[in-house]
Amino acid sequence: MKFSDISKPSKDLLSDDYTSSITLKAKGKAGPIGVTIETERSAAGTLSSKVGGKFSYAGLNFDKVQAKADGSNVLETSLVPCTGCKMTFKANKGADLGVEYTKGDITTTGSLDVLNMSKLATSTCIGVAPGVNVGGDLSYNISGDKAGLSSYNVGASYATGPLFASVTSASKFSQFNVGVLYKVNSDLRLASSTTHSSSNACNLLSFGGAYSGLGSAGTIKAKVGSNGVTSACFIKEVAPKVNLTASGSISGADFSTFKYGIGVSM
Repeated sequence: MKFSDISKPSKDLLSDDYTSSITLKAKGKAGPIGVTIETERSAAGTLSSKVGGKFSYAGLNFDKVQAKADGSNVLETSLVPCTGCKMTFKANKGADLGVEYTKGDITTTGSLDVLNMSKLATSTCIGVAPGVNVGGDLSYNISGDKAGLSSYNVGASYATGPLFASVTSASKFSQFNVGVLYKVNSDLRLASSTTHSSSNACNLLSFGGAYSGLGSAGTIKAKVGSNGVTSACFIKEVAPKVNLTASGSISGADFSTFKYGIGVSM
């Protein structure tokens, strides 16, 4: 497990599938190349698309080669030089060279901004016992007026039976984030996200759940945030390998703030 994923179970339940956009994502194969086309409709009704591909050549994996509607491009590649080690390169608005190394229950990552040579980041996560992971990360500004250590944080997660919990620091230990996920039964999962600091002992960012006991009718998710926004979404496989996600949100009881989103992936 990478340190960036130490709170992933609870975060995913509270963030995945909620949307206020209208999108269509289609995947297919063109020989050895996996092709993805993503189209989104703006509030003005215009359509914009991103076309991407995924393939391997001579041991080098092109994980994402994408052209966007605004003329920009995305390139993500990876290479496995030896067992447990993966080197990555990601170029979008910037360019980062990275490395991931896994040995047993230890995963270490590192990345360097090779475009501006301005930032170095690293992280480590260790599985110290069954269901228990601890780790930390730090970032260092190489150049500029703010050269020096820019951020550092630690965290831990614990999973046993139906319960998952994680705690991570933020803003150089000035805040702690707690995520909890509880599996009530095979159909119902509940999750919460809170922050804790000297200025606010406990702030409930969001609380929500997912219910999948509807059989072929699909899955329902809902959450409420500390900002008063209530969100819900419905996920269903409407045809083989065709998934529909319908989402909506409203602030308090003010229907003028209602937003909706629809996503189709195939």
